[in-house]
Amino acid sequence: MQLDAWLRLPVLVLYFSALVGLAGYGLHRWYLLWLYARLKREQLQPGPFPRQAPVLTVQLPVYNEMYVVERLLQAVAAIDYPRDRLEIQVLDDSTDETVDIAGKAVDRLRAEGFRIVHLHRTDRSGFKAGALEAGLLVAEGELVAVFDADFVPRPDFARRLVPYFNDPAVGMVQARWGHLNRMFSALTRVQAMFLDGHFVIEHTARNRSGRFFNFNGTAGIWRRSCIADAGGWQHDTLTEDLDLSYRAQMKGWRFVYIPGYVVPAELPVEMTAFKSQQHRWAKGSIQTARKLLPSILRSRLPFKVKLEAVFHLTANVGYLLVLVLVALVVPSIWLRSDISPWLLILVDLPLFFLSTVSIGMFYVQAHREALGSCRGVLRWIPFLMAVGIGLSINNARAVLEALRGQVSGFRRTPKYNLAGDESAATRRYRIRINRDTWIELALAGYFSAAIAGALASELWAAVPFLLLFGTGYAYTAGSTLIQSYRSRQNA
Repeated sequence: MQLDAWLRLPVLVLYFSALVGLAGYGLHRWYLLWLYARLKREQLQPGPFPRQAPVLTVQLPVYNEMYVVERLLQAVAAIDYPRDRLEIQVLDDSTDETVDIAGKAVDRLRAEGFRIVHLHRTDRSGFKAGALEAGLLVAEGELVAVFDADFVPRPDFARRLVPYFNDPAVGMVQARWGHLNRMFSALTRVQAMFLDGHFVIEHTARNRSGRFFNFNGTAGIWRRSCIADAGGWQHDTLTEDLDLSYRAQMKGWRFVYIPGYVVPAELPVEMTAFKSQQHRWAKGSIQTARKLLPSILRSRLPFKVKLEAVFHLTANVGYLLVLVLVALVVPSIWLRSDISPWLLILVDLPLFFLSTVSIGMFYVQAHREALGSCRGVLRWIPFLMAVGIGLSINNARAVLEALRGQVSGFRRTPKYNLAGDESAATRRYRIRINRDTWIELALAGYFSAAIAGALASELWAAVPFLLLFGTGYAYTAGSTLIQSYRSRQNA
């Protein structure tokens, strides 16, 4: 018996199993789109701003943010809120010039009459969660707002969000993220599209359908008693915000999402920074799934809440399924080359529709809702899908680390406050290249050879799929190497 006969069954079973798994997550994406379309016009009315404003503590966790910390403090100081009811905490774990920059800015604001403190830690225990918890020990606020260093809250932030806490059952209110540098590069365009899908479609659909959604670490306000009731900030996952969100909602606290109110922030402009952020989010979500899913599934929560929690917390498992496709897509094409194309269409088309077309529809709709138009977005969808594939090595490694229980530190995402065509290569805070880049480069070469083979064998239908894989890995690896070279040249 020929070798391909021995290989055909196990290869195709694994290949189609991965496709079916991805189709399941794609079907869930279609369901979120349906929920969004049905519920997007429902809006919760917050009521009037309270006559006696509650004390609001604004926590600003920073770590080596020399380029953006002053911009953050200026924006927070401009928030329209009674001065005697506003407390600002700069939770500074920095080890560089950020300490002096933040300290001087704090001194200026204190001289202007602000209640502001600069709390500098030197051990970074618990990372961001540890800093937030340390700040709460000395905070006076009944409500607690959190902003990461790259965010620029608008003056009406508190006026818009605080009234939702008139309902004593509300534990957290989250605003939508905006993007200061959406048009900076192809990478920032794609990141904005990814985040718009999360904030516009996913958050709205989950919140308005009575399912759990999460605080995103910044641009939101917590009721302090909610944090305490849920067990406080904990640092046994890399996504302390996701962890606390689920624990609080399991306790019965109500969360509110305001998709119509946007707080702009800066997107990472370097591939290494983007991959570091994605690795942290992917690993943290699986850590949270391991920590909380068992108790969620054993609870008396409604079935729809449990099911959504499974899809939400395990979504990054999809990157492991993508790796299976990466390993088997080329063998599967050649092993099926003698099968009737009509049979392939009957099998592949439904799976393609669920796992691939759903991505395009999801992000087209998110772009339309976020920007009021879908003009020009279609040409970015193939590139968005390619970048998603290109991230698979980085994110699958994060998922495997979480499943193995491997502990790692919190790696910040460098932000540079760039203007115009200024290059990040002139800035500090480099993230080193790791072995993933070389694997991505090798895969780019592998898929280039596969494309050439498919063209030579006249397997025309296979070429677009192989192009997505090859382009994704070439872009992630090439961007990393080019940016690393430029930074060394400017060192």
